[in-house]
Amino acid sequence: MGGGATRASAATGRVHSPGKLAQMDDVLINITPQETRVAVLTAGVVQELQIERSASRGLVGNIYLGKVARVLPGMQSAFVDIGLERAAFLHVADIWEYRQFTQEKPPPIERLLHEGDAQLVQVVKDPIGTKGARLSTQVSLAGRLLVYLPQDPHIGVSQRIEAEADRAHLRELLQRLVPADEKGGYIVRTSAEDAAEADIAADLSYLRKRWLEIADAARKVPAPSLLYQELSLAQRVLRDVVTDLTQTVQIDSRENFVSLQAFAAQYVPQVSLRLVHYAGERPLFDLYQIDDEIEKALARRVDLKSGGYLIIDQTEAMTTIDVNTGGFVGTRNFDDTIFKTNLEAAHAIARQLRLRNLGGIIVVDFIDMMNAEHRDSVLGEFKKALARDRTRMTVSGFTQLGLVEMTRKRTRESLAHVLCELCPVCGGRGEVKTARTVCYEILREILREARQFREAREFRILGSQLVIDMFLEEESQALAMLSDFIGRPISMQVESVYHQEQFDVVLM
Repeated sequence: MGGGATRASAATGRVHSPGKLAQMDDVLINITPQETRVAVLTAGVVQELQIERSASRGLVGNIYLGKVARVLPGMQSAFVDIGLERAAFLHVADIWEYRQFTQEKPPPIERLLHEGDAQLVQVVKDPIGTKGARLSTQVSLAGRLLVYLPQDPHIGVSQRIEAEADRAHLRELLQRLVPADEKGGYIVRTSAEDAAEADIAADLSYLRKRWLEIADAARKVPAPSLLYQELSLAQRVLRDVVTDLTQTVQIDSRENFVSLQAFAAQYVPQVSLRLVHYAGERPLFDLYQIDDEIEKALARRVDLKSGGYLIIDQTEAMTTIDVNTGGFVGTRNFDDTIFKTNLEAAHAIARQLRLRNLGGIIVVDFIDMMNAEHRDSVLGEFKKALARDRTRMTVSGFTQLGLVEMTRKRTRESLAHVLCELCPVCGGRGEVKTARTVCYEILREILREARQFREAREFRILGSQLVIDMFLEEESQALAMLSDFIGRPISMQVESVYHQEQFDVVLM
């Protein structure tokens, strides 16, 4: 472990302080035939969770030799058969040849594509619902340090590398390493900021080799065919997550340990020595209580050590995070209590964003602070805590309403969307009607039915135990009054499989 100058490293997403030892990470990889789960721990505390299931592994990044199935001039788009259940969608703006026209008017799609054409494409968006995958003809291959653009002779540097001297140095270094016969271009990733020249050269060589293999296969295989599949979660972790601050990568499967060793030896040799096969009797995730952390990361409420708490609500449009003091009472005054709670919340929120992989628009409602210095300190601490995150973010200051608005790039589905689905009882409201509310709905339904079906001799209520109990106790008089009013008996029957809002009125 080593210290360094004070800086938020864009490559590692970590904050280094002078005179202090940098905290080391441990990466745990739990692999079964059904799913791969990855946890990143710092000082024994879970900071990041990733889950990939075999049945729903994404297609983004995959490269296919597709076959144009249909061209739609009216929509300036085409459907391309890439061997999936549904044809994929290609818009004219995602065709590389179309994008080359900067000055003159670009050609329509019917001049670029024709039915039956074989076309090299890459998936840029997974299929969603009834929509097929979204495609692009501009191919990119991501390595550990570089992104290779075989069709675009351009050299760029990640915007997260902010120092102009570093950007100029990396651009000059890459221009020196690129072979004279290279027709493509490269983008330097943030992870290359502190990388050695030899590592960048090795990554460049690897990417060129992979592209030559893909281009060669495209000339030999029939359309549609898969030419390149994006790396598995475990492989991506070795490529993108493991850094010099990673102490160990523990893998709980011998077979996968050997497979990842071979992958690391070929593509990320500097990671090889960190790989460890965990062979203990106790499951790896149980040993570090990861499953408990997953349960907490799915909860709406997050308790803080001070007694305060967060309320996290994830909606379709945005995520809102509310900070509350709870039972925390400061030692000096109320302002001090609020300030300390907000400081603790800033670190907790940054960790929850990584744990839950929350993306899009995020609004944080810190407890109101009258002191401007306190607001600046909380905002500074929040940005410092967010510096650990590898995902691109923008954070604004406090608004007039005292809210902090930010965005976090969506890189994959949130943890809740991967592990959960809408509640069949409340439909995502987060609340269910009370037993009394359901009782009154049933009374109104019986009244409607009695007026419509006068030949019915009896009405029977089928409902949950709580609803029937409410009728037998607190609402027994209301039920009796309705029975007298319609002039017909009303009986009840408990249905154990019914949820609280579910009921039926049967005409006898």
